[in-house]
Amino acid sequence: MKRLIFATGNQNKMREIREILADLPVEILSMKEAGIEADIVEDGKTFEENAIIKAKTIMELADDSGLEIDYLNKEPGIYSARYMGEDTSYRIKNTNLIERLTGVPDEKRTARFVCAIAAAFPDGTIKTT
Repeated sequence: MKRLIFATGNQNKMREIREILADLPVEILSMKEAGIEADIVEDGKTFEENAIIKAKTIMELADDSGLEIDYLNKEPGIYSARYMGEDTSYRIKNTNLIERLTGVPDEKRTARFVCAIAAAFPDGTIKTT
């Protein structure tokens, strides 16, 4: 059976990926499940650049995603996972973001979840979406 390895350690993300790709005849693995230990530095300036960095590191699939809040100049953006520290709970992070929006009218509280996915192939080809 073919394997598809995602450059992520996020188990919730892996659950979602497996649900989305359930009909494919491939084994879906996280880096950890595939026995890949890599300290990947996400120093890109965009979600797409970070996804490519991760995919090229393991030569498989990777993504980078996060929350962009318009009023906060698209923060936390590409730093969503590391916002306020990697070990800070999402409850604390979300509380901080809501507090920063105190007094901001509802019509200016626009935001979006952004995700870029990159696939890196052994021949050097990279595909992103």
